[in-house]
Amino acid sequence: MKNFNGNVLFLDRSDINTDEIIPARYLTEITKDALKPYLLEDLELQGFDPATDIESAGAVVTRANFGCGSSREHAPWAFEVNDINIVIGESYARIFKQNMFNCGMMAVTLAPEVIESLFATFAGKKTTLETNLDEALFLFEAEGERMEIPFEISEFDRALVEAGGWVGFADKNY
Repeated sequence: MKNFNGNVLFLDRSDINTDEIIPARYLTEITKDALKPYLLEDLELQGFDPATDIESAGAVVTRANFGCGSSREHAPWAFEVNDINIVIGESYARIFKQNMFNCGMMAVTLAPEVIESLFATFAGKKTTLETNLDEALFLFEAEGERMEIPFEISEFDRALVEAGGWVGFADKNY
């Protein structure tokens, strides 16, 4: 199972699409590792610098409709090779979300007011996330502030995560 803990990268915008996650010009690469330096390269967001902000991140908190655009798996792969295995947001493009779980990663949906509270409390601070999958609980911490947030994922998505993705799940069950 992948690691779902780490420093949080806050991306304060809705509708971040797959071309902003991994630009189409890199889709000819033949390994996942080749995608690593290009994650979020074309994302224009005030105060965000992919050259420095991604390196220490282990999780992303964002707004609504994350991963919209094309259905390619390259977007989750680009996160995976950068050791970012969890995205927490208000909503996702359906295919992006399922691609995350199919890769053994998590795309967790939280209510807009919870996301707003996370941004208000933690954005701009060195924030860490600890994920307790067994209890379905997130713990966010920064500068003496703590917030525990319960989350839900389907039993099937949990099984994919625990198996390390679709291939591991299929090997175990078929």
